[in-house]
Amino acid sequence: MIRSGGQVVYETKGDTLVIRVGGEIDHHSAVAVRAGIDEQILEARPGRVLLELSRVDFMDSSGLGLIMGRFALVSKYGGKFAVLDPSPAVLKILRLAGMDRMITVLKTKDKKKGNEHL
Repeated sequence: MIRSGGQVVYETKGDTLVIRVGGEIDHHSAVAVRAGIDEQILEARPGRVLLELSRVDFMDSSGLGLIMGRFALVSKYGGKFAVLDPSPAVLKILRLAGMDRMITVLKTKDKKKGNEHL
């Protein structure tokens, strides 16, 4: 578990790296979060990276840059990238920026019932 402007937890499941981010992603925290994520991605070169953002309370344009940069990094070596279970605040900014049309957004939980669908 790594903390920097929020909580970042890394979990490997087979060829998938799941990165769970919590708290706020803003210009203060994005640099440290980005560096940690890049280190994990470049070390493991996973076939799939899932950036789980269900516990992100706030995200500004720095968060959009963080997502786009990790998408580009993973795509560069032929991996797959997706945003997993974005919070309502994150989903809103992804939609406003049109990023939900470029990057896969996966929803695995029924928020009302807590059921997983994947």
